[in-house]
Amino acid sequence: MTIQQSATDPLQLDISGMTCAACAGRVERALGQLDGVTASVNYATERAILTGLSPDEADLAVRRVEKAGYGARVHDDADDAWSRRATEVRITSLRRRLLVAAILTVPLMDITIVLALVPGWRFPGWEWLCILLALPIVTWAAWPFHKATLRNLRHGNVSMDTLVSLGIAASFGWAVTSLLLGIGQDGAGYWLGFGATPEGANSIYLDVAAGMTTFQLAGRYFETRSRRKAGDVLGALGQLAATHVRITRDGSESIEPAASLRVGDTFVVLPGETIPADGTISAGYASVDTSMLTGEPVPKDLSPEDSVVGGTISTNGRLEVRATSVGAHTQLAQMAALAEQAQSRKARVQTLVDRITTYFVPAVIALAILVTLAWTLAGTAFQDAFGIGIAVLIIACPCALGLATPTALMVGIGRGASLGILVKGQDALEASGTITTVVLDKTGTLTAGTMTVTGTATAEHIQEHDLLRIAASVEQGSEHIIARAILSAAKKQITDLESATDFNIVPGKGATATVSGKLAIVGNRALLAEHGVALNSNEPNGIELHENPAETTVFVAVDGKLIGAINLADTIKPGAKNAVDALRKQGLKTVLLTGDSKAAGDYTAAQLGIDTALSEVLPTDKAETVRALQAQGERVAMVGDGINDAVALAAADLGLAMVNGSDIALKSADIILVRDDLAVIPDAIALSRKTLRTIRVNLGWAFGYNVAAIPIAAAGLLNPLIAAGAMALSSVLVVYNSLRLQGFSGSR
Repeated sequence: MTIQQSATDPLQLDISGMTCAACAGRVERALGQLDGVTASVNYATERAILTGLSPDEADLAVRRVEKAGYGARVHDDADDAWSRRATEVRITSLRRRLLVAAILTVPLMDITIVLALVPGWRFPGWEWLCILLALPIVTWAAWPFHKATLRNLRHGNVSMDTLVSLGIAASFGWAVTSLLLGIGQDGAGYWLGFGATPEGANSIYLDVAAGMTTFQLAGRYFETRSRRKAGDVLGALGQLAATHVRITRDGSESIEPAASLRVGDTFVVLPGETIPADGTISAGYASVDTSMLTGEPVPKDLSPEDSVVGGTISTNGRLEVRATSVGAHTQLAQMAALAEQAQSRKARVQTLVDRITTYFVPAVIALAILVTLAWTLAGTAFQDAFGIGIAVLIIACPCALGLATPTALMVGIGRGASLGILVKGQDALEASGTITTVVLDKTGTLTAGTMTVTGTATAEHIQEHDLLRIAASVEQGSEHIIARAILSAAKKQITDLESATDFNIVPGKGATATVSGKLAIVGNRALLAEHGVALNSNEPNGIELHENPAETTVFVAVDGKLIGAINLADTIKPGAKNAVDALRKQGLKTVLLTGDSKAAGDYTAAQLGIDTALSEVLPTDKAETVRALQAQGERVAMVGDGINDAVALAAADLGLAMVNGSDIALKSADIILVRDDLAVIPDAIALSRKTLRTIRVNLGWAFGYNVAAIPIAAAGLLNPLIAAGAMALSSVLVVYNSLRLQGFSGSR
């Protein structure tokens, strides 16, 4: 795979300071205000991807992010220490704040419980002791929430942190007011749980402020750790690269940084070492473990002139390798880059969720105020109405909603990369969930793509070597696999080919040329018919034809007369039948697409158990075939590998390209199948479907939680402390549910 990165590739920025999906939306809007720039910001990966901005203009984007109140740095694939360090600092800070909050909250709750329930035990200054215990919790420990809120307010915005900060500040403020001024000492409200409490206890909201802070910090801490773990899954490819290389120069070996390796250099790989770059083996034999890159469990035995891929491991032999691709141009680096860029193509459902969260936070603040006023106007004591408003404010925080989609997609894409399934965009995962039909290109996808001559039939007075000489003379100007097979067979019998002029390729039919002053035609029945060569009888011109549906027959005519036929066959790949069976078990219709004759197409389809065979399809008609199926109401996935598959791959609802295909096919596809095993096709669809199911479960939980919890809180049935714990737990559950995708193993 050699998808080269260009100057027009998206610019990536690492973003720091984001605490929720609303922050990501704010950064995205800020970057989108740059002229001609389209930005996509992912909260889960903490990455912004911009199109329409050159690397020279990166400072503009960085300044725009900083102006919005966040940190930014141009992403460097070779050095990701900045983002890792930022995550570690945040995790360490959250851990310290959580420990302090928890240590102080436990005695604070014990004191408030005892003194609230047993007024006779209260001592002079007990209120100040409670306040002093709570003060570090609601200020220093809760500072990340307050800091984000103040930053957002300076820019006229609100976020999920605003809800938490307001809840903490309001609870603490009301507690201090009630304790010091004796306000709200009547009534039988609730505290620390469900149900009524003795008179005087209902006004003590210090436990709510402290408990809310502790629960929120715990949720944020475990969420951040889980998101880093999910990010590690996505970045696993980049971690496979070797950091040093053993380069051979002037007969001596020296260990140097991998970045110093250049194309054409020869490097040595010892048993157990990681191959640092793509290359061709010049000396040595070894079994190479490619499982970490392609998902194939069995090592490949390689010898001189075989190709190797960076990131794989030589298990038992010393290899000398000539580098052909280094640095960002290696297959490993490009796969890692594509996996990262996949985050830029937002799923439609994520776009909807981002839009909802933008308006959700101010709506919740307004709702909390209205609920408090409504309960107060209905005659409820203000302290009770205030508690209900706080519960609404906290329980409605849509953190889980913002994490539901990106975390599942991040883990799903990362897991796919480790199994040889490279998903180029989140929208590809969405498309896979609606696929009803899989169209499989025959040559190079289901078959090996290397044809061999299996037999010939000649007219009277024509020798086999003459037939092959004429056919090969015409085909020497073609790169088609049939042409290569005929040339290979001819070179076994003859040494010199005749020169050909006026060479002309007829796509999907064959080729013509002038050989020794005569028009020679090499192609199928349709091409011969166009030139007036009749094939009406089973044995024209005395030729004994033995056409096998499993073989391709190429006819050869000179000056309008048939002189012979050549039979060729392409071997079906191992595992093709099992792959088709797996697709059918998934409830998908299968279609074989080939330019071969109807008999050959039907024969291959029957061998593999494919539902429908569409034969004699010209390369230019493949996309139209896909569109015709779509017009019938089918949602089509197209699997191909060649240049002539590129348009069809782009036209399909989901394009899957084999990694050994052409560059243009790889660029046109939505998913690149790296593993050299056809089982990767049903695996890719199964993983995509499982990822979508995870997203639906996450969204169902997040939406259902908010829809159910807000009315309960507004009805006065939910304590603010319980609300804080439930909200924090919901975000952690969503992330951990997404991490379950790591267990997907496919057919391995």
